[in-house]
Amino acid sequence: MANPTHLGFQDAMSPLMEELLYFHDHTLMILIMISSLVFYTISALLLQKLYHSNTSDVQEMEMVWTILPAIVLISIALPSLRTLYLMDETNNPCLTIKATGHQWYWSYEYTDFSTVEFDSYMTPPQDLPPGHFRLLEVDHRMITPTNSTIRMLITAEDVLHSWAIPSIGTKMDAVPGRLNQVMVTLTNPGVFYGQCSEICGANHSFMPIVMETTPLNHFQLWLENHTTS
Repeated sequence: MANPTHLGFQDAMSPLMEELLYFHDHTLMILIMISSLVFYTISALLLQKLYHSNTSDVQEMEMVWTILPAIVLISIALPSLRTLYLMDETNNPCLTIKATGHQWYWSYEYTDFSTVEFDSYMTPPQDLPPGHFRLLEVDHRMITPTNSTIRMLITAEDVLHSWAIPSIGTKMDAVPGRLNQVMVTLTNPGVFYGQCSEICGANHSFMPIVMETTPLNHFQLWLENHTTS
């Protein structure tokens, strides 16, 4: 999760977020090279007063500044298409969870198990146990198994919301009357924090998202206890 004076993205906690970070670094290096070249050219023109009367008529220069941008665009487009393909829908998810945004809390429904459904409210600061995070902890976490492909169905009951967990590279709008979906795969156990990322009203900043990922046997035990209760 983010820390004070944190710059850049959060550490990647999913394969998808790792790919997004690689793409970000790749694109950033290209931007730095282009910016350096432009800065050098402008500096040379200003300081050395370089000028050539035939520059505008040189065919070789026109070929260079046409072909070079095309190569740059291709070098950005190919990794981008690969990342978009990885974000695409999976036909056979291991688990489907429906998240519904309300003013101002989230409710979760495990659609494969009709009896598992609960609301998730932010824990008030005065009720926080020691060591927990203010404005980020909830009374009921969304529990998921590790090494499993999870399909999240995102919707809203009243106004626009957005279900987002930065460390796993997931952000999807919750639109009333519409189901959006996003695929989530986590390889390591942990607790991941997010918040509603769409300004949805007065208590917009008080509807956090907490996903706790556990080994499969622990998830099955939680599911049995939650189902019987």
